[in-house]
Amino acid sequence: MFELDKLKDECGVVGIYAPKDESMSQRLCFGLVALQHRGQESAGMALLRDGKMKYYKEMGLVQEIFTKEVLGRLEGGDIGIGHVRYSTTGESYVSNAQPLVVNYKGGSIALAHNGNLVNANMLRDELEEQGSIFQTSIDSEVIANLIARNYSLGFKEAIIKSMERIRGAYALTIICGDNLIGVRDPNGIRPLVMGKTADGYVLASESVALDVIGAEFIRDIAPGEMVIINKDGVESHMFNPGQKCAHCSFEYVYFARPDSDMDGSNVYMTRRNAGRTLAKNHPVEADMVIAVPDSGIAAAIGYAEESGIPYGVGLIKNKYMGRTFIQPDQSMRELAVRLKLNVLKENIVGKRIVMIDDSIVRGTTSGRIVKMLKDAGAAEVHLRVSSPPVKHSCYFGIDTPSRKQLVGAIKSVDEICEMIGADSLAYISIEGLVASTGIAGDRLCTACFSGDYPMAVPKSANKFVFEKC
Repeated sequence: MFELDKLKDECGVVGIYAPKDESMSQRLCFGLVALQHRGQESAGMALLRDGKMKYYKEMGLVQEIFTKEVLGRLEGGDIGIGHVRYSTTGESYVSNAQPLVVNYKGGSIALAHNGNLVNANMLRDELEEQGSIFQTSIDSEVIANLIARNYSLGFKEAIIKSMERIRGAYALTIICGDNLIGVRDPNGIRPLVMGKTADGYVLASESVALDVIGAEFIRDIAPGEMVIINKDGVESHMFNPGQKCAHCSFEYVYFARPDSDMDGSNVYMTRRNAGRTLAKNHPVEADMVIAVPDSGIAAAIGYAEESGIPYGVGLIKNKYMGRTFIQPDQSMRELAVRLKLNVLKENIVGKRIVMIDDSIVRGTTSGRIVKMLKDAGAAEVHLRVSSPPVKHSCYFGIDTPSRKQLVGAIKSVDEICEMIGADSLAYISIEGLVASTGIAGDRLCTACFSGDYPMAVPKSANKFVFEKC
């Protein structure tokens, strides 16, 4: 499919504990729609009512999958979890959609996972040697198998023992017995929040899902924390302590919705602050500041506020285009960009433009947009980027091209500027990005910019045979 040149997140998760909730499937659906930006390939939900598990998952967007008829068949529940997914490697099948429902000697569990395990291959080989059979190509099934194999310890210890074996990034929502369980990796790379409703609790990847469901935000799940929600309330357990906290900085740059709050920082304000920093450190004489919509808007507003250059609209995004296939012909690729974005000619003709984007990955789309603006009559186009150059692959749940495809890894800023045809190009620094979040630098993962990973990673991305989730 054609997409703008952006990194892709893989998944969003949601969980609801609300005994005898006759509208649980609808509420899960609302939460998944709020998280649709985190994955547009497949979606699913699993609901437990009186010890019986029902689930449904399919390829497509949430509102395409969960029709009134489907939601009616799922009916109410006591506990429910949901998942939206974007796969990163290999082919895409409904069998790899989540939640993953596994039956074992101790009963059944449903599991939804956002993130990626760096030791999934090793664990899968070990489990297969011990007789485990895998039905999917996703690393989430490794987690489910580990929990199932430890069931004799009781579900709490089974999950903790399993978490002690896995390495990587994960935010999990799990139905096990009469419990809704949330787990966040010890580094806190992938986000997970908890909220309270009148009749129960909600877990979600982002606070916007709480808002839509009607839950009051309580707190972020801490790195290395497992919460167990049942009729007795909320029980917290910490596991694998002492790990380096490393919240994903790209959540603040691009992935998360701007109206989300994560680990004490508001995403919109972070992006606005980054724009202000760009204006301070990389000023330019211009007539108007525009954004590459939608993720560049907050930073563009910040740049305009700090610089005093008026903010205006120069690019219009087609919100109804949906997903389209990649066109192999160069002219068709350029047409696909125009289908996604179109220039508001009357607003930019003859003007010196500062265009704000959140990131440059391969650089291909940036060049096409600059050309569109100049063809429409812009006198100058100065590109400012509210994240540092992306130079390294991510192993923690982000779909990152190989380093040889990352333009920031193979070209200098001046070379990139020449390649995309801009009159000038500047990026925010890592220090500037960190400061914009309000989070201490030693608590953020900036590995895609710096190469400083919070844990050991494979020497080659080719070592991943699983699809990331």
